[in-house]
Amino acid sequence: MVWFILAVLVFFAFSLLYLRGENLSRYDAPPLPAPQGKPSPEHAAVLAKLNEFASSGQALRGRGRLQAIRGYMDSLSDGIEFASRFQEVAEGQLRGEWVLAPGCDPRRRLLYIHGGAWFAGSPRSHRAITDRLARLTGAAVFSLDYRLIPEHRRRDGIEDCRNAWRWLLANGPEGPDALDYGMVAGDSAGGSLTLGLLAWIRDEGLRAPDAAIAFSPSTDVTMSGPSMRTNLATDHMLGPLFGKLARIPTILLLWLTWFNNRILPSHPDVSPLRGKLGGLPPVLIQASEQEMLLDDARRYVARAQEAGSPVELQTWPHMVHVWQMFTPDLPEAEEAYANIAEFLASAGVPVAEGGDL
Repeated sequence: MVWFILAVLVFFAFSLLYLRGENLSRYDAPPLPAPQGKPSPEHAAVLAKLNEFASSGQALRGRGRLQAIRGYMDSLSDGIEFASRFQEVAEGQLRGEWVLAPGCDPRRRLLYIHGGAWFAGSPRSHRAITDRLARLTGAAVFSLDYRLIPEHRRRDGIEDCRNAWRWLLANGPEGPDALDYGMVAGDSAGGSLTLGLLAWIRDEGLRAPDAAIAFSPSTDVTMSGPSMRTNLATDHMLGPLFGKLARIPTILLLWLTWFNNRILPSHPDVSPLRGKLGGLPPVLIQASEQEMLLDDARRYVARAQEAGSPVELQTWPHMVHVWQMFTPDLPEAEEAYANIAEFLASAGVPVAEGGDL
């Protein structure tokens, strides 16, 4: 019996101290009050799209469901006329596309890292965002097609982001070219990769981005933020997809995450919240007050500001996870992009006149 008790204690200690790492609850802010007012009427159409997304592949399992989700995400760009042109890139392991708005400056570049829970999404699925950022910034946007799980290791996708930044520093849409301004942006899982990339760039001593943007980023795959459970019912995108995870005990989730990723959940490469957050460039994070990842954003910003980094958080009531994807139809998405233009200007990064080319 004594040995059993000791084994249980060791199991819990290993799980909490090694897999989860430091308890960061001291960075939690008080719960936000219930949102006042109502979202724009266009928000109802967004919810209808999300219901369609949640039902895609629901009757399928395994590989079939994965392909259905990926296919649905890529179809989000179908039938939309974009102002930008898209130029495919395939150089060795590097894959992606340039998103080039009329009149863009090839010496001003933005690396975009798409979301999709690390297993879905592509440059095509996120063209609404990359086209909007291209027009807003006047930059040549490179949308990275990084390697996804489960076909590849989680670390492969991280390495693709690092290689993309090195490549972007020396290459524009027409080939090798100097860089005047550089930016990084990403959403959800891509927001996690964006924030992890910033720390790696700092540690490698590479040219830092002039600014970075993260939409609804995952910052901590230990999933210890309170909003992961308190906002489960109000998150119309992640709730239906990952609601079942909330019923799994935290310690089992840590072991499952370690097994799936082959990286400790507490490692900064997958949980940028848990790394060193000093010496970062100006960063803007936008998140919904009703989404499960809200406290991932709030904890990250609190720790980064404590470390002296110029990191800013903006939150919106009512909105779905990564509502910026529903530009231009959703007014709140356009508000978010207007705020991005102000943020970039304050960071000394030129934007297109009027926030749009």
